[in-house]
Amino acid sequence: MRNKSKKWPTWYRDDKTTVSCTEKIKVMAENFDEIQQITQDAFEDGLLMEVSDEQMRETLHKMVDDLHNNLKNKKS
Repeated sequence: MRNKSKKWPTWYRDDKTTVSCTEKIKVMAENFDEIQQITQDAFEDGLLMEVSDEQMRETLHKMVDDLHNNLKNKKS
């Protein structure tokens, strides 16, 4: 299992200002820690089932590339 204290990037808003709310940063870190672990587990499962390393990586990259911003242009 990976170290949960992994340093994630400084988060920025679309206007390039820094997200500085401690709670928001904490939630982002927790989310990305979970994503990292789930992705690592799925990757290793694929390798154990004899799926190629290259195909696993390509598929994971495509999954991220296919994400949609459903909140864009929505007003609060």
